[in-house]
Amino acid sequence: MSNTLGHGAFLVGILLAVFAGLIPSLQNLKLVWVIVILGLVIGFLNITADETAEFLLASISLVICAGSANMFLPLGLVVNSILNYIVAFVVPAALVVALKTIWVLAKN
Repeated sequence: MSNTLGHGAFLVGILLAVFAGLIPSLQNLKLVWVIVILGLVIGFLNITADETAEFLLASISLVICAGSANMFLPLGLVVNSILNYIVAFVVPAALVVALKTIWVLAKN
């Protein structure tokens, strides 16, 4: 059940992030909180110990790319907005995964 919930949360989070970036009328604080909570669900349910290193590396890469995309305004404000919402989705998951990893390392 948690695997299905995690996959559903991932799909919904990505779709919400993309639609929020595309449709300015959807952009509000409530939607950001929904995206952040979905990211937390992903961090707790979807990422296994075997996937931790790859997930954290991908998360770091995404945050760096999203930050760098602001330099390329010809890409448009919409692309920047989509990336910002995806970062709002991924960062909470990365925080949970990083804290779980640190906990495991500290126990050993």
